[in-house]
Amino acid sequence: MISRRDFLQASVAAAALLGGGGWTRLMAQQGLTEAQLLDFETTGNVTIIHVTDIHAQLKPLWFREPEINLGVGMAAGMPPHVTGADFLKMFALKPGTPEAYALTHVDFIELGKAYGRMGGLDRVATIVKSIRAARPEALLLDGGDTWTGSYVAEATKGQDMVDVMNLLAPDAMTAHWEFTLGRERVDELISALPFPFLGANIFDSEWDEPAYEPYKMFERGGVKIAVIGQAFPYMPIANPGWMFPGLSFGVREERIAELVAEVRGEGAELVVLLSHNGFDVDRKLAGQVEGIDVILTGHTHDALPEPVLVGKTMLIASGSNGKFVTRLDLDVREGAVKGFRHRLIPVFSDVIAPDPEMAALIYETRAPHEARLREVIGRTESLLYRRGNFNGTWDDLICNALIDEREADLAFSPGFRWGPSLMPGDEITREDIHNATAMSYPAAYRVEMTGETIHTILEDVADNLFNPDPYYQQGGDMVRVGGLGYSIDVAKPMGARITDMTHLATGEAIDPAKTYVVAGWASVNEGTEGPPIWEVVESHIARKGVVSVDPNKSVRVTGA
Repeated sequence: MISRRDFLQASVAAAALLGGGGWTRLMAQQGLTEAQLLDFETTGNVTIIHVTDIHAQLKPLWFREPEINLGVGMAAGMPPHVTGADFLKMFALKPGTPEAYALTHVDFIELGKAYGRMGGLDRVATIVKSIRAARPEALLLDGGDTWTGSYVAEATKGQDMVDVMNLLAPDAMTAHWEFTLGRERVDELISALPFPFLGANIFDSEWDEPAYEPYKMFERGGVKIAVIGQAFPYMPIANPGWMFPGLSFGVREERIAELVAEVRGEGAELVVLLSHNGFDVDRKLAGQVEGIDVILTGHTHDALPEPVLVGKTMLIASGSNGKFVTRLDLDVREGAVKGFRHRLIPVFSDVIAPDPEMAALIYETRAPHEARLREVIGRTESLLYRRGNFNGTWDDLICNALIDEREADLAFSPGFRWGPSLMPGDEITREDIHNATAMSYPAAYRVEMTGETIHTILEDVADNLFNPDPYYQQGGDMVRVGGLGYSIDVAKPMGARITDMTHLATGEAIDPAKTYVVAGWASVNEGTEGPPIWEVVESHIARKGVVSVDPNKSVRVTGA
């Protein structure tokens, strides 16, 4: 019952209008309407709306999907580890269409000229209200990574996003980066939420008991629904544990199985896992734990136009940064899902009208900061993007800034997945810099490391990404490097993946015994000293005026 018919029809209409060139936004609008994007044949008796990984992005933006998204082990070649032309072929999508632009990196710059920016929480609000008008009892679920990732979110310690999401009125949420605001601030914000904050896998480490509400029961469409919350399981590894003392996390597979049995015993006819595990962890979990009907997956920012089925469990991936809203209609009878209809709705900001109420709140929220947000620091001649397993041009720019401004030999930039893109020719504003750097532990450190230590760090991060057991994939994408080239064989075991490390400035091999000055940021160590990364990047861009980042060929990948 999965149908992309309506959207594909709009895609074909737009492609026919656009032809082979001379694309303009007006032509895109002529070929694609809000009615077409929101049209949906209501099915069954339950509707679920899913958003995730918004990362505090309130306004429309550019966001280029990854060119490289490698899967290892059982996930190799499986969605979401398919990109570009292979992705289009797998899902029978035509190049040049709105879906191709929204879901892949292919012809991103040219298609961007036609289809414009995406996202904007005022547009998301329009979509949510449209769905609720058709299905008033629809469940709206937020997968987390909502409260952090922008200048205003950092300035207000997440309050701007809490206010906006309260207006959107989700029925429940879970979390990840929220905890980097500090446990005290998180608990303060949670106490004022008009909806449940769910974290079945978060325990009080002293008392070994649940720290937050594990699940919530709903009755919608005559169906008893259990929503179990699963926060990011690797918080103390990927983020600073000292920011959320007294809490322990983990996948806790047995705990989830126990809760599924518990809610089924309470009469749940539909069990939904609202998850921030990451797609591959959720795929493994779905194969290990029986009785979960739907996993709304997050963290890895994947956007898939169709559900992935693991046995009887449906995995739903709704993208990031407000680019997409998922609608899932389910026919639930006799305690089982008998059918469904799914739609990954792309939020084309030039096509979907802003919701006036949400637009007014966003304006009010941003107004005190607007002058600093809009200040132009420089301009880019290159496409700046981050998403991908290895270096993106945004992080290349950050690494260049670290090396130049901190007088370092080499630079590290963390493999974060958040951060919108900028098009060639775009001005770089202070807001743009903060969209790629805003966080609560931003110190740009400068330390000495031996070549051996550098190798160990790269091996450790690579194992977080390419361990064949998803439960050991505990980080983001690969750490970005500046001034350093290397080879990586993703099929090798830990300790043997990274070879041929080269200091690019000298062309010499990295000497394990030699000491190098390394600049980086976002250290998880408490007490790290240095200027905030956004000041380093702003100084670099202001001094350059116009920045250009060449394609990075310093990382050579094999074994995929």
